[in-house]
Amino acid sequence: MPELERTPIYDLHAELGAKFVPFAGYQMPVQYGLGVMKEHLHTRARAGLFDVSHMGQVILRGDDAAAQLETLVPASIVGLKEGRQRYGLFTNEAGGIEDDLMIAHRGDHLFLVVNAARKRADIAHMKRHLGCSVEPVDNRALLALQGPAAEAVLAAFVPAVTDMRFMDVIVTDSDHGELWISRSGYTGEDGFEISVADDRAEALARALVADDRVEPIGLGARDSLRLEAGLCLYGNDIDAATSPVEAGLQWAIQKARRTGGERAGGFPGADRILAELENGAARRRVGLLPEGRAPMREGTQLFETEEAAEPVGHVTSGAFGPSVERPVSMGYVPTALAAVGTRLFGEVRGKRLPVTTADMPFRPSTYKR
Repeated sequence: MPELERTPIYDLHAELGAKFVPFAGYQMPVQYGLGVMKEHLHTRARAGLFDVSHMGQVILRGDDAAAQLETLVPASIVGLKEGRQRYGLFTNEAGGIEDDLMIAHRGDHLFLVVNAARKRADIAHMKRHLGCSVEPVDNRALLALQGPAAEAVLAAFVPAVTDMRFMDVIVTDSDHGELWISRSGYTGEDGFEISVADDRAEALARALVADDRVEPIGLGARDSLRLEAGLCLYGNDIDAATSPVEAGLQWAIQKARRTGGERAGGFPGADRILAELENGAARRRVGLLPEGRAPMREGTQLFETEEAAEPVGHVTSGAFGPSVERPVSMGYVPTALAAVGTRLFGEVRGKRLPVTTADMPFRPSTYKR
């Protein structure tokens, strides 16, 4: 087994009492002394600091970098304004999702953040198919500061963040060197992702957690926060066999790339994806509210009735939601059973337990629009 990598602030995690787990080839903190539930609730109430340095950072350069990237993603990149970022999807020829990513327009180049487990494959994919320069960024850490106090905390170091709105990006000097900041995140809360040079990352992280409003947060709470926010985890809720329409991510395909748009199609799997945009998909990702206190976790089979012989779908993510004080899940069911309020049954330890389809997010987001 290959040796696990460590992020630039590994020593700080250990000092703060982190419990580590292997994740995407890295030793990552899953929780600290507060525990997962308190970390989750602290992020919702004040601010949490997450180490997401395991994710991939990539720069694309070239006059036609945006147009070239549109050959691999169904999002409108040519139409993305400078200083803004957009959620995107790498699709395959079968219309499935190879990864999801963030794409920022930073003037003379594009800045991408891709998932940790997929970053090597994504970089190889772009180098193979794009004619523009593909430059992996391997000397910068990535931190996420999330929660209602995030703006006030970060503004003490970078006053310009108070003028940012959701999905804005800036590059700015600071006492911790040049910072690349986006106002975005993976919790449903207002917050920021901050790219900082490896050799300045620990000092910045220490300065942030020195604020009484900030606690370090591990992967456990990160997962429950994103689940309450109805956000997908690649490899669980979306994968190479799942289309954007099945996943409920059609909002990430702008009008310019759809049938009749000025740059319609031209991305892998366009035939299937455009047809599903017009006619619907056979199955859909839905929110699920199990009755009782027992979570229905990944892999739980879903049945149309308590007596049905064959499952009609399955759960892809599930946990107890500390903010909503109940178990929440998401999964896939036939479109005919996807309407909000549909009663199904999940098989948990050999018992069929009732579960109802629901709108997502389970808790309203608090992004600064």
